Amino acid sequence: MVWTATVTERDGVPGETFGHRHAYPAGRAVSVSHRFSARLALVHFMLLTFVLFIGSAVAIYLACEYFVNGVEWFGRKLKLSSTATGTVLAAFGTALPESAVTFVAVIFGKTPEARDIGVGAALGGPLVLATIAYAVVGGALWLHLRRLKRADRLIRVDHKRLARDQSWFLAIFVVKFGLGLVAFAIKPWLGILFLAAYGMYVWREMRSGDHTPEDEELEPLKFRPRQLDPAMSWVAAQTFIALAVIAAASRLFVGQLEAIGTLFALPAHLVALVLSPVATELPETVNALIWVRQGKERLALANISGSMMIQATIPSSLALFATPWLFDTPLIAAGVITMIAIGYLWWLFHRGRVDARWLLPVGLLYGVFAAFVAWHFAGR
Repeated sequence: MVWTATVTERDGVPGETFGHRHAYPAGRAVSVSHRFSARLALVHFMLLTFVLFIGSAVAIYLACEYFVNGVEWFGRKLKLSSTATGTVLAAFGTALPESAVTFVAVIFGKTPEARDIGVGAALGGPLVLATIAYAVVGGALWLHLRRLKRADRLIRVDHKRLARDQSWFLAIFVVKFGLGLVAFAIKPWLGILFLAAYGMYVWREMRSGDHTPEDEELEPLKFRPRQLDPAMSWVAAQTFIALAVIAAASRLFVGQLEAIGTLFALPAHLVALVLSPVATELPETVNALIWVRQGKERLALANISGSMMIQATIPSSLALFATPWLFDTPLIAAGVITMIAIGYLWWLFHRGRVDARWLLPVGLLYGVFAAFVAWHFAGR
């Protein structure tokens, strides 16, 4: 059995004679057909991956618009201070999906490698928030000065309170980092201390009060734009529906990012240690961007600060309960760079006047970490 095809001859190229049939082995026909099908499938997969990647990113942004609006109303209904709304409600909502990833990885992971994903998430999240998220706030505020009708580039926040938050986080993170360098019998029980530390932080935030600046107006609830005082049921519905969309879209976004890494033959460790943490912390970053565009950098930074405190305690406690909690070289580098970033942020806010541009350099530290990871694994 043979496979035949009619091809044309141009410029005397052998085997390409117009109107003449050439016989090729059946095996070659199958090989060509399979190659064509494989390439077609690859193109289809690439297009689908990029469409889902962009679509999930858009879904996250739109859902965050509804979430930040809903959570502000939620805070008002519960009579919480504006800062507590950002540090507790918004932070807990957006950090919940990442904590769930850590929980599943460390509790239900069947292999040490699977559990290590949870350990990496517990270190990668704070690093992204302490570098990229703060840089996004500074850059966004700088770019929107004219839109916000600001006469200067100063960040309008309670500097002492934010510096105190950095101190809390740094103290907890130093203990968390130190535990990753040593091994001893009772280490898993210390996870309880991290849960207690977060409980104390929430208690402090809920008891503290602040005032909302007059220029920070609460926009109408998007589910009920014509009502001046919507019912709590509508506020809760909008907030939780938006949160569910954020969680689903974030999971899809991370999956497509990993698929893109595979398509471009990026090393698996580079995707896991550098790209995936950025993707999982995207909701907090987008929330901050939206609030800054509205001139509410207090809420933006409160959300980041609260999310960092969650990432420093709850995922860490889970990982301590279920894993040896010992760091390899890339995780040690992540911890050191995170502490450097927090030290710089504490210094900035402790001074009392922070220019938005001064937050931009901290974002470069994540680039330093990415370069180190690439160099570390390239030498192997």
